[in-house]
Amino acid sequence: MALPSTKPGKQRSTGDVVNELWTLTRDYAKQETVDPLKSIGKFLAYGIPGSLLIGLGGFFLGLGIMRLLQEEPVPHLTGSWDWVPYLVSLLVLVLAVVVLVVAIKRTNRTKRSDVVKTP
Repeated sequence: MALPSTKPGKQRSTGDVVNELWTLTRDYAKQETVDPLKSIGKFLAYGIPGSLLIGLGGFFLGLGIMRLLQEEPVPHLTGSWDWVPYLVSLLVLVLAVVVLVVAIKRTNRTKRSDVVKTP
């Protein structure tokens, strides 16, 4: 927003300048914070529950793998080897995270290569 022009001979009071500065600051803060949040509302409405559900699914996947390895009658995973199901479930979850990160980066890279860069 541009400052209103004043006539060369006219002086503005300090109160008017402070009031105008407050109005400009408030309008700028709305423009840079509230308006972008309103425009991404639908994205956040689906993104936040989706990420929570993916996290919950990952938790249950790890728990299921661990319980499967603990409950199956595998004689060599007893005694001093009882930590192996925990390690295997952790490795599966880490592998899943790595695959997801690679997929996300690959998607972003293809989108950016479509953009024509001008000098």
